[in-house]
Amino acid sequence: MIDRAEIYVKGGDGGNGVISFRREKYVPFGGPNGGDGGDGGSVYLVGDSSLATLQAFRYKKQFKAKRGAHGKGKDMIGRRGDDLLVTVPLGTLVRRKLEDGSTTLVADIVEHGQRVRVAQGGKGGFGNAHFVTPTNQAPRRAEGGKTGEEAWLLLDLKLLADVGIVGYPNAGKSTLLSRVSHARPKIADYPFTTTEPVLGVVVMGYRSFVLADIPGIIEGAHLGHGLGLDFLRHIERTRVLIQLADGCSETLLTDLEKVEEELELYQAGLEDRPRIVAVNKIDLPDVKARVPQLREDLKRLGAPVYFISAATGEGVEELMKRALELLSRADSAPAKEKVEEEFKVFRPRPLSQRKSAPRGGRNG
Repeated sequence: MIDRAEIYVKGGDGGNGVISFRREKYVPFGGPNGGDGGDGGSVYLVGDSSLATLQAFRYKKQFKAKRGAHGKGKDMIGRRGDDLLVTVPLGTLVRRKLEDGSTTLVADIVEHGQRVRVAQGGKGGFGNAHFVTPTNQAPRRAEGGKTGEEAWLLLDLKLLADVGIVGYPNAGKSTLLSRVSHARPKIADYPFTTTEPVLGVVVMGYRSFVLADIPGIIEGAHLGHGLGLDFLRHIERTRVLIQLADGCSETLLTDLEKVEEELELYQAGLEDRPRIVAVNKIDLPDVKARVPQLREDLKRLGAPVYFISAATGEGVEELMKRALELLSRADSAPAKEKVEEEFKVFRPRPLSQRKSAPRGGRNG
């Protein structure tokens, strides 16, 4: 899964204004009529719900908008350069690299169709018709087009999932996801079978939600151990967490506490997110026999506890109903990062709300 990329974007340069004079027969005092250059196109990033990764940026890393056309005589304005629209998956954070090596957040794309301008096109230069004065009736002066804005951007994809499954390796997260959705993650009897987050859609009657299998978290994950920081960040956008524990583990309570600790150390506030604790593998006789004792021991967690078998489906429906119930109480909008005000986010307005453009504009 490609969830990080670095790209170069550049707005189109503005077209040059021109120096031109009327040369018509029987017109003795032909004045200046040099047209303006067209503005360069801008580069926009556009949210696209059909994309799931940043795979498209693996090989193509430079994106340049078209430049504006030069002006012409007879007051002809150069054509504006076409904007370049670059689609990215929802959940993409866009950071701009600064000269000192640091970065600043410029956009957080979480809506389909959301457009963010990341490189503005340069303005077209004025032709000599713009420089006529009472004392200079025949100016021989025109402006060159401005250079388009350019930048290096860091794209960081954080999955937009409603519910995330977290837990130690081999707890049965992938099996649970495949049981309740059409997702087909890799399933095997060794740790770290899942090496990238997997999404699935859970349908409950007329409602549905997106469930994510977050790769196994181990002690020290917040420091980068195991799969560490690469996938802990995908938990940030989930609104409900299912903390899945392996019923066969002799240190089940300790495992749950360690996962809780890793979430807290990674990002303050994650430990307070609505969650459900689920103990898996109760289809095994040894685990089934431990259920009464585990039920008593887990009361102190203060979270709903469900005993399930992802392999047979026992208790899974009740778990998903509880997840949907918690989800309906959570904030419906995914969390957005704070964005620098200098970068504009554009969302098209309905035609009925748009004002008519004034006539006689420089670029029509």
